Amino acid sequence: MFAAIADYARLARAGWTLMRHDALIPREYAHLAPGALRGLGAVMRIGARGWGKRPGERLAAAFEKLGPAYVKLGQFMATRPDIIGFELADDLARLQDKMPPFSQAQARAEIERAFGKSVEDLFETFSEPLAAASIAQAHQAVLKDGRKVAVKILRPQIERKAFLEFRAFSRAARHVEAVSPALRRMEPVRFIETLKASAAIELDLRMEAGAASELAENLRSEPQVRVPEVVWALSARRVLTVEWIDGDKMADVAALDARGVDRQALAKLVIRSFLTQALHTGFFHADMHQGNMIIDPEGRLALIDFGIMGRLDELARRTFAEIIYGFITRDYKRTADVHFRAGYVPEGHSREAFAQALRSVGEPLQGRNAAQVDMSRVLQQLFDVTAMFDMHLRPELVLLQRTMVTVEGVARVLDPEIDMWDAASPVVKGYVENAIGPGAQIQKLRETTQKALDVAPDLPQFVEDVGRAARVIAADGYRPDMRDERKSGVRLVWIFVIAFAAAATALMILR
Repeated sequence: MFAAIADYARLARAGWTLMRHDALIPREYAHLAPGALRGLGAVMRIGARGWGKRPGERLAAAFEKLGPAYVKLGQFMATRPDIIGFELADDLARLQDKMPPFSQAQARAEIERAFGKSVEDLFETFSEPLAAASIAQAHQAVLKDGRKVAVKILRPQIERKAFLEFRAFSRAARHVEAVSPALRRMEPVRFIETLKASAAIELDLRMEAGAASELAENLRSEPQVRVPEVVWALSARRVLTVEWIDGDKMADVAALDARGVDRQALAKLVIRSFLTQALHTGFFHADMHQGNMIIDPEGRLALIDFGIMGRLDELARRTFAEIIYGFITRDYKRTADVHFRAGYVPEGHSREAFAQALRSVGEPLQGRNAAQVDMSRVLQQLFDVTAMFDMHLRPELVLLQRTMVTVEGVARVLDPEIDMWDAASPVVKGYVENAIGPGAQIQKLRETTQKALDVAPDLPQFVEDVGRAARVIAADGYRPDMRDERKSGVRLVWIFVIAFAAAATALMILR
């Protein structure tokens, strides 16, 4: 009961903040509300801030004031223009994860608690905060051996604050799901659970250290991509220390131009780097905005800040690749089949009609570069298709969707003329060939054969059991209720006989 009261109080505080920024019943949309709400909105706007700003800009400002959980909520909302509209989503996509820094004394105290030594004992130098976000802030330091490092420290009491805010979010999501059939399709409860799980990982910097290490290992064969090395001895739950990477931030296009960086090649590298992570390893950096990418002095793409990472299992990766590949090759029937096999489209809908709908989305994109495509119209049409065919939100793909939108935006800034299909094609085709091509099918046949041979030693016992059942039937006579059992027994014998024969034949062929 007390938890519920506290949650409603937090939601009320959030409502008040939204109201003060004219983001609860925005004046631009007030005419759509019932009369009573229009009057309430007019009263709430008295003294409100943000006059002259768009609704999305005011909402972003309110979220920044409300704190880290709301910043993360806004960033995730930006991936759902089908719900909130494209202008609002675009404004929230620019939501700045910047907060005032906490004190140097607090930062030093956190380090001393984590390692039991003073900052002076651990570092040769330790700077004032360089950047402060909603969850942590970063410092530059120099180790005793002369290496330059970045030190990330969680905000004091951030874990408790995030827990309480997400508990309130969950309560609100349950109410929304209960009263709104239209929003139920978007599965707000699962959406919040996905958001909460992502934040929980961000709040343990040991997980971020592990993510950085795993990503570096996965990308070891990519000479153009770099991931900073983790300093494990100086990393803990609330403190993370990694190699410092000098260079220019991707956001500083003027600096890149001054260095003579090939922006067209860099745009393709960003796209292919993301797709390589997502498809070939299933583990990807899920926060690839311009501030988290640096071009080092050697021209390599360096990824930093590994608090938000995404994973895709083999089935999801294969499905994702086949969908993209289907659009690239204009094989819309195959793309529709992939959606149905993966369960993305509920049974009962026409595959042919769905393929036709995908064609209407994909054909206008063929042979056109980014500057010639109005992505807002394309996305709106795609979202109309998802609604038409009752496609539900896939929470496990939320991070993938969000990162795709972010990566595309970065690539467009670097090269407004980029052809997204052309940039993606080599990575996607390579994965499809490896995952579902002849070589992959032979490997699957080998694995299936081995499984069949593993079962083969038990085949005589299965046959004996079936024979015993048959003798019992012969002795006791036939009963109608035994029909299914007898059919099952005969079917079982034939299944194992055929499987054994097929396995033996396949093994001889493959060897």
